[in-house]
Parts: sequence; C-alpha cells; structure tokens
Amino acid sequence: MPDALPPLPPHAALLLDLDGTLLDFAPTPDAVIVPPDLPDTLRRLRATLDDALAIVTGRPLEQIDALLPGIPYAVAGEHGGAIRHAPGEPIERAALPAAPAAWLAQAEIFAGAHPGVLLERKARGFVLHYRLAPESGPRVHEALRAMIAGSEDSFALLAAHMAWEVKPLGADKGSAVERLMQRPPFAGRIPVFIGDDTTDEPAIALATALGGAGLHVARDFSGSPQAVRDWLAQ
Repeated sequence: MPDALPPLPPHAALLLDLDGTLLDFAPTPDAVIVPPDLPDTLRRLRATLDDALAIVTGRPLEQIDALLPGIPYAVAGEHGGAIRHAPGEPIERAALPAAPAAWLAQAEIFAGAHPGVLLERKARGFVLHYRLAPESGPRVHEALRAMIAGSEDSFALLAAHMAWEVKPLGADKGSAVERLMQRPPFAGRIPVFIGDDTTDEPAIALATALGGAGLHVARDFSGSPQAVRDWLAQ
C-alpha cells in the first residue's frame, strides 16, 4: 500500500465493494471467507462515522446479510439494482428487466458442457465464473456476447474477475453511490469508495466527482484486499 495514501477523513462516508476489495477471492463465490477481525473493524468504523458505512456490490443483498450480518448501515446489491438505505427498511429495487429464461437455460447448458465453469443466478441477470477453468474464459465471453446480441439496449455484458456477467442496463454502482449519498447518514459527508474491477469504475468516478475519493485496489492498495483491511483497521 502506498505510503502517501491519506487517513480516512473524519467526516467521510465509507462505501465499500466486497469481493476483491474487503474479501479475498475464492475458487467459488460461496467459498469466500470473512477474516475474523474484519467485522470488528467495520463496526468501529461505522460507529466512528456515525453510521455512514455502506457495502456496494454485485452480490444479492441476502448474501451480504449472510456474510456481514447487521454490520453495514446501508447495502446496495446487484450493482445498484437493489438498495436498503437503513437497517430494517424495505429494499428499494430499480425497475429493470430480468434476463430471459432462455438465456439462463443456455448458460446452464454451457456451464454443464465446460467443467469448471459455474453459473451464478441473480435476481435479474447471471454470471458465468471460470476461475476453476481459466482456459474457458474466451469461450465464456464469446458465448455470452452472442447470446445478448441485439439486446444491447437493455442488457450489458460486464467483465469481472475471472467471470463475465449479464445484467440489465439502468443501474450501476455509480448510481447506487449517488442515491446513498442523498440520504442520511451519508448526505453532506465526503464519499470514499473503494473497489477493485471495471464494475466499480462508475462508483469511483462518482465519488471523485462529488468531491471525495474513489480508490482502486490495484492502483491504491497494490492489488491486495489485505492492504485495504489494514488501512481500514488503522
């Protein structure tokens, strides 16, 4: 981690990606491990920041709740497609289309035909992971690109870490950060967002545009989630 990285401003709002940022990648999405000291670090930060702590991720909200139960004040899942602004509040869902059932069926057949490729279903899209079969990456990309051909006005194909994701257009992590920053306890604070891949770039840009900081794990933390966790612990 670069020595020049400043400490977290006391009047910050902290918005964090999960996989590859707070958590180290695992062979499969359900195999990630929450380091034992991370929950306490996040609880202390939430108290210090008067609750202005949010998780902003591509995962569904249910998975965030299972991994970090009751820890963040606000949660944005599905790349901004679903937001819970405060504990106990109803989930705010953007009006987005769901991926056609035929696409999911094709993706399932593709995964079955390529050992090591895993299908992850989401509320309105899906992901094909190839971490266990790196050589399949180009085939995954080509198959999904062909699948959504002609529907690029409604769906996007996103590159993730050893995965490709099909998601509806209309919400991203940048729009999620913008919506979170409009409400207490985030409103009026300096946004600090940390992410690690291309899906995080809109949030990095938005935090910077709002006068805060958009930090990237590779650029600012030497590509290490452990370095992110160490900085947050300080």
